[in-house]
Amino acid sequence: MLALGCGAVQAAPSEPITIVAAENFYADVAAQIAGATVRVTSILSSPAQDPHLFEVTPSAARLVSRARIVIYSGINYDPWMAKLLSAVPTAGQERIDVAALLGRKAGDNPHIWYNPRTMPLLAQTLASSLIGLDPGQRSSYEQRLARFDESMQPIQQRIVALRTQLAGTEVAATEPVLNELLDALGLIVKERAFQAAVMNNTEPSASQLVQFQNDLTHRQVQLLIYNEQSGGPLVEHMRALAQASHIPVLGVTETEPAGVHYQQWLLGVLTAIEQALTAGKGRA
Repeated sequence: MLALGCGAVQAAPSEPITIVAAENFYADVAAQIAGATVRVTSILSSPAQDPHLFEVTPSAARLVSRARIVIYSGINYDPWMAKLLSAVPTAGQERIDVAALLGRKAGDNPHIWYNPRTMPLLAQTLASSLIGLDPGQRSSYEQRLARFDESMQPIQQRIVALRTQLAGTEVAATEPVLNELLDALGLIVKERAFQAAVMNNTEPSASQLVQFQNDLTHRQVQLLIYNEQSGGPLVEHMRALAQASHIPVLGVTETEPAGVHYQQWLLGVLTAIEQALTAGKGRA
């Protein structure tokens, strides 16, 4: 299956540049930098889908094999992409491992798109790649990069303001999906060992379970965050405990929602965090 369509990547100068991103948030940023003359496609795009359960299809293999530029998260978040890439000759194809851009290594939190540094770095790297492939459009790529960087400024400013307001507040999460952003806000994220167990599909230890339950029942945290795209009885149990203790509960996704750009998505998450913590303090 992986071999379907996996011929050498050969794009004539007159052909449109094609970009394939493993996840839709990378495709969104790529489209903002690349412009209308570049074809950008994402493989994972539905917030209703659990990214960890994705299975490679022949159509995904064909997309990757024909792409001039491939963007993927790395550090084992999308291991299926590594399998696809291993079946595609590298000649003529540029590959952007986003985690590698950040200097991340295996075992680090793989949910790196919630780190406010990630997308500006990806945008700069992609613009350089596109200029190398299409130097005649240098000024267009540079202009779009400048607009993208400007569009990220409200996010950076909001993070600084919220960090001043919220730093030191203790929160919990069932998975480390949002931890990169929570850390940027200066929030104290508890239950990290429990999160790692759930993310890796292993059972949390009895002590981790008891600690989490105690933090919820005794209101030792001001917010519980959970992953809307994956769950299970244990996650539902923690949500029920939080709600019974009048702790705000916030659902987040690993996939960008339809109809919004990355910037809007991240600003929406920041607003949701602020509102949830404000509501929680009102109940204290």
